[in-house]
Amino acid sequence: MSRTPFAPLFDRLVDDAAVFPPGLSPLDVAVREHLERRTGPYAAHIGPLLVPAASADELATLASADPRTSEAPLEVTLVVRPGAPVQPIVDALTSLRDHDRVLVTAAELGWSDDWRQALAAEVPVVVEVGLGDEQTRGLDDIAAAVDEEHDVTAKFRTGATPAWAWPDEQVLGGFLDAVVLHGLSFKLTGGLHHAVRGTHAGEPMHGVLNVLLATHEALHGAEQHELAGVLARHDTEVLVTALSSLDADDAERVRGSFVSYGCCGVLDPLTELEALGLIRATDPKEQHR
Repeated sequence: MSRTPFAPLFDRLVDDAAVFPPGLSPLDVAVREHLERRTGPYAAHIGPLLVPAASADELATLASADPRTSEAPLEVTLVVRPGAPVQPIVDALTSLRDHDRVLVTAAELGWSDDWRQALAAEVPVVVEVGLGDEQTRGLDDIAAAVDEEHDVTAKFRTGATPAWAWPDEQVLGGFLDAVVLHGLSFKLTGGLHHAVRGTHAGEPMHGVLNVLLATHEALHGAEQHELAGVLARHDTEVLVTALSSLDADDAERVRGSFVSYGCCGVLDPLTELEALGLIRATDPKEQHR
């Protein structure tokens, strides 16, 4: 099938976080399903599999046992949660560096005094920041690393956890404002399962389309309160119409800033985007034509 004019906005947008809460898929199941999806109807819109660094050995075994990785290695991003030691991700990067069935695309960890240890592995690094003064110091630190020509992206959590309250539109708008002012690219994680801002199963959730449009507005100088207004919109038609006005250069700038986000149910947002006509499921037989 032909691609929609919107497709570049959604290429490799959703990273596969199936093994993380609330999905908590067993790693063997996550690997098998991820390998199936990379030749499935939404393959163009799915990024790497996110895997805990502590599972590197199991991951290597699973990848080696699957014949599909002999044709193309399994693309993964290794993750340690904020507050966890950095050493496990350093060890995992070392153990997988020369593995011919696994390609490590990035390392994700929380901002801390020793996060720069991960830079030695010479893979892209994604650093999750918190709120308030910690966020400011974290973004300053990441920006300094980028100035030193390291490949580093900021990360922010948009979904609630037992230790992290749901960041409302003002909070997320403040992060978008700050990260763009720092000139940094960013990733998001947690809670982005739906196309449009709403309440789902009794819980507030941000919308993917809202974030894309807010990123565009931030790149054009909008400030926190204005971004919060964009993030709060519930009208699907308004968001789709606004995004339809973006040309190819606009889309490239947006995605150069908003790199991707992790979702434990990658098909959730993609099926909604397809229903809105923003992407099209592709017949696997046509992917190689």
